[in-house]
Order: sequence, then C-alpha cells, then structure tokens
Amino acid sequence: MAIRRNTDAPSAPIDRTIAGLAARQVAQGAVADLVGKTRGFALEDALAQASRTAGLDAADAGLARAIATATFRRLGFLRRVLAARMSQGLPEDQPRLVALLATGAVQILDLNVPDHAAVDLGVRLAKADPQLQHLSGLVNAVLRRIVRERAEILAQPGDPLADNTPDWLARRWSAAYGPETARAIAAAHLQGAALDITVRDSAAEWAERLGGVALPTGSVRLHEVRSNVADLPGYAEGQWWVQDAAAALPARLLAVRPGDRVADLCAAPGGKTAQLAAAGASVLAVDRSSPRLERLSQNFARLGLEAEIRIGDALALPDEAAFDAVLLDAPCSATGTLRRHPDVAWTKTESDVSRLIGLQKRLFDKAATLVRPGGHLVYCTCSLEPEEGEAQVATFLTRNPNFSRVPVRVDEVGGLSEVIDASGDLRTLPAHLGGAAPETRGGLDGFFASRLVRGD
Repeated sequence: MAIRRNTDAPSAPIDRTIAGLAARQVAQGAVADLVGKTRGFALEDALAQASRTAGLDAADAGLARAIATATFRRLGFLRRVLAARMSQGLPEDQPRLVALLATGAVQILDLNVPDHAAVDLGVRLAKADPQLQHLSGLVNAVLRRIVRERAEILAQPGDPLADNTPDWLARRWSAAYGPETARAIAAAHLQGAALDITVRDSAAEWAERLGGVALPTGSVRLHEVRSNVADLPGYAEGQWWVQDAAAALPARLLAVRPGDRVADLCAAPGGKTAQLAAAGASVLAVDRSSPRLERLSQNFARLGLEAEIRIGDALALPDEAAFDAVLLDAPCSATGTLRRHPDVAWTKTESDVSRLIGLQKRLFDKAATLVRPGGHLVYCTCSLEPEEGEAQVATFLTRNPNFSRVPVRVDEVGGLSEVIDASGDLRTLPAHLGGAAPETRGGLDGFFASRLVRGD
C-alpha cells in the first residue's frame, strides 16, 4: 500500500468507553511529539501533561507510561522490524504514523497485552486521527503481520548497541569504554531498572520489611513492586525516598557531619539534598526550577527534614567561600539514566553535550568560590560522556591549582572497586551490579563524581 499524506480528513473523536483507548492515544501522542522533536521536554513530562489533559486515571496513566517507555527502550529494533514489513520502508517523516506503529508493535512483542487489543485499538486510533485515517488499513495489515511473525521476530533480537542505540552514542561509548563494555551498557539499558531507595535507618531491616535486598553501596533495591510506591510501608512516615543506588553515592562522598554548612547546587529533585540534611548538615538547596523545587519541598515535608530552599541561578550566588562542603550535580546530557529514561537516547543529540560543557565549566568554577579553605567539593553528572565528567575535572584542576583530588576509597562504595577509575574518581556504568544474585542484579545509573579539597 502506498503511503500518501492527507491532513484534511475530518476528526473523529475516540470512544472513551473503550477500555485502554485513551491511554494508548496518550502514549502514541507523547512518542510522536518526541520522535518528531516538536517538544523540548522529557517523556515523563510529556506523559504527565497529556495524561492530565486526557483525564486519565492512575491505571490508564500507568498503561500509557508503560507503552511509551517500552517503545523508546527498543525504538531502533522496532523501527527495523516495521521497516522490513512495509513495502516502502518506514516513513520517518511521518512521526505520528511511526509512533502509532511502534507503540502497537511493542505491545505485541514486549508487553502483556492481548494481540487483538493491540491491533484493534491501533486501528481505532488511526481512524480517529485526521492525518492517519487514510492509513488505517496499512496499520491493520502491519500490526497483524507482526502478530503472525512474532516468534520469528523475537528469535532475532539483534545487537543492543547497533539496533537500540543511536549511532552517535554507540560511537562515543565504544571510543570511551571499548566495544565490549559499550555493548554491555546497551544490553543493561534493555533490562530497565529496579526501584532503589535510600533509607534513614538500617538498610538490612528495610530490605527485609519491603521484600528487597540491601545493596553493598547502602541502598535498598526492590526488584518487584506491585503496588503504588506511596502505599509501601515507611513511605508516608518519611523513612525513605526513591533514589538510584548510583545517584546516592556522590552525597555520601562528602561524609558531612552534624552542623556542617553545605551548599547543594542544582539540587532538585532533592534526593542528595535529603541525604545531606538527614546527616545533620545545614543545607542550602539552590535550583532554577520552581516546580522541581516545589516537589523537593513537598518531599522534605514528608521526610520531616529541613533545608534552606532558594529558587535562582547558582551562578548568581555571592562568592562567600563560607561552606564546609559543596555538592554540584551539574546539568548534563543525562545519558547515564537510560535504564529509567530511554527516551533520552533518542531526543538528545551530540550538540547537546557540546552545549552543556560551557555551563558545567562555569558552575564548577562558581562552586569553587563557595568552598572554605579545607572544605570539600564534589562535582557529579548523570552522564556517560567523558567531556561532562573526567575532562571537566582535569581542566578544573588546571584552572584551580588550590584544589586537589581526594580519591574515592573502595570501602566508601561497598567494595565495588570497578566503579573507581584510575584517577580515583567515581565512574558507575549501567552494566555494573549486573550479576545474577539479587544483591548484584539490576545495574546502576551511569554516574561520574569527583571529590576535591580546597587547600588554602
């Protein structure tokens, strides 16, 4: 069937009495917006906004999130599968069609969705879309073929690095870490991520209570969560908060003591801020995003923690050199978070890395002016790109000879020597903690952190 454009077809509203149809419309729309790069924000934000607009309940919003996230997790593979079953290939210049086919295909191949629902609701969405009404027959034919050929498709999952990683990232990771490690990183992304939490008391006790495992790094990992997170024991009482095990390490490197004055720059969403405040530090939390800081404030109220929360640009802070410790979680490309946010791989570009490097440099130098003599500075990013981590520290130390590195010790990271690089900095990879045992299964976010001390 030839694919032709038709943007003048009359709109047909979807039938909201059909279970799951509105959720699939939200998932398709969010994927289309991001694939077509018509919106400049993350999938999580796109889904939240679209779910509110559509009036989805919690169950349907969760279904929309599951479909959209699974689509981005294997977007390269899905594109290959679809292109092979279309006589003219996949029309990449029609993001709404690509999104509709991809979200339908992922339901058939990867999700616990009845085949007839994936196909029928996909066709209904096409008929309700003025741009796709004339292609509903094509949608029906392609999705039905995927149902028939599912076993054959799943028997050839392909190479996770070649098929499910954009070329620019595959090239970068192969150069930085070697082809074998780059492939292991890409494979870890396909596995997704467990739910990690940071607890205020004994990790072992909370792991037993919640049915999880205590990781060697000090976090608790929950491999299967079948209820709303807010309904789990201890959440409402403020005994723990959600935080990836790797993201919990940089704040711990500061080893703050009660009464220490600490600045947390670019603080939202606040997991690290909570760690510092729970340790008894007097924390100034700064971030430019008012909505994100509002969520931080709400979380602190639940946790019963206190901090001075300031909306504004960290670069505008006075150069006081008055803090015992400064934590800078710098804005970055976020390529270390693909286990949880697979859309990042497909919505960011290499130019985003280049654009952020200058901002990171300015924030790094600013953070240095806030550290008192003898105080510590931790610079970190949730990025796998060396320019945003190792290279930033190297040039910082050249510009600021009064700072020196304090190497991370193996005992500070639960004995995981593989997460400490040759310079003594922290470098976690998604393939770390990838063993078969529960306490070493599930991977880590990609994180970089360097601990520095001011010497004058």
